Amino acid sequence: MDFVPHPAFLETAAEDPALEIVRIAADQPEAAILAALAECDGYYVMASRDELAKPFHVTDALLAQLPRLLIAASYGAGYDTIDPEAGTRAGVLIVNQAGGNAEAVAEHAVGMMLGLLKRFPECHAAMRAGGAANRNAFMGRDILGKTVGLFGLGNVGTRVAEILRVAFRCRVLACDPYLDAATVTARGAEKMEKAEMLATSDVISVNCPLTSETRAMMDAEAFATMKPGAIFVTTARGSIHDEAALEAALASGHIAGAGLDVWEQEPPPADHPLLHHPRVIATQHTAGVTHESRKLITSIAAQAFSDVAAGRMPPRIINPAVIPAFAERYRAARGRAIG
Repeated sequence: MDFVPHPAFLETAAEDPALEIVRIAADQPEAAILAALAECDGYYVMASRDELAKPFHVTDALLAQLPRLLIAASYGAGYDTIDPEAGTRAGVLIVNQAGGNAEAVAEHAVGMMLGLLKRFPECHAAMRAGGAANRNAFMGRDILGKTVGLFGLGNVGTRVAEILRVAFRCRVLACDPYLDAATVTARGAEKMEKAEMLATSDVISVNCPLTSETRAMMDAEAFATMKPGAIFVTTARGSIHDEAALEAALASGHIAGAGLDVWEQEPPPADHPLLHHPRVIATQHTAGVTHESRKLITSIAAQAFSDVAAGRMPPRIINPAVIPAFAERYRAARGRAIG
């Protein structure tokens, strides 16, 4: 809604004559936006919660006003702006583009690890202030052979594990309650529970979605459990880590540095203390924002809409419990079954 997707979305959609793309400008009354959206069978939803006005997040309240809607697709792998359970209650299929930006996010995470171990932000700040004459004051560490713990071993986590294992011979640990030990091993890591992984790892990287289980998972106790001098990196979602607790862990010196691509509020306020901390690398939710990943995820999204238009069940369904109700609504709306 009033955002410009990568040209690949429009190019892919244009190949399907069954699709009509409707741009809905945000600079008009809410009622007008809702009226336009109510005429649509699909909704391509901005994924960042602070970029989309709250009335247009996919909730029970919104879906009650969109009786025609069949499918909502998140603009990326995350779906902070969508309540999948609300979709299930309304019979609306929810999909994302999981895996489409995995390479970009994994590279970003590993890049932050390298930058923090080599103390880039501290050295940069000192040079700008004219206080970097003593090079030994910024002595860093190699990532080669380090132990790295990953929260989440999905598309991104698996690629992070591969880069670290193959390029840097790291020992990779993973905490993922949804995967058994054999699957974790097959994806290049060792399965480990949260506390032990925190205490063992030289680097902790968060690569899991924001859910009721992961919200505030990295709190003061978690940071205290981390190995002294370890670094913390997150390219997942804000609210998984407690920003005040992280600031305190950095201030005490227990945590050596942090790489933050995601924030409680995006963008964070300019006076946010973590933005000004000399041992923090800060980016604005840009880990997955590359030309290559945007081309891929928007093509995947357009294909999902094409699948539904053609009577095919798309992949990457977030709320599979909806399928029976969705199939009934689809038959009633389109006069044929979806397979």
